[in-house]
Amino acid sequence: MRRCSFRVVLCLALAIAGIVPARAADTPGADAVTAPQPAENASLKDFIKANPDCLEFTDQCSHCTVVNGIAECSTAEIACIKRENQCTKWAGK
Repeated sequence: MRRCSFRVVLCLALAIAGIVPARAADTPGADAVTAPQPAENASLKDFIKANPDCLEFTDQCSHCTVVNGIAECSTAEIACIKRENQCTKWAGK
């Protein structure tokens, strides 16, 4: 009877040890990107400064609207090839 209990405890311990790393993989790590990179922000600011009459633009991944001189962009699409920003809507046109 004692040997059977030891096997059950050992199996449960191994099962729990296998579950812990699997749950840890689901949590976001340090490599998760949650905010735009500074280079992307600089690129957007440069584009807005160079094109002051542009109201909407896209890089084929995100679509952005300029509100009070600040770009408000959609989340990037899953599968896209990022290109240079191109204005899609001009002020007064």
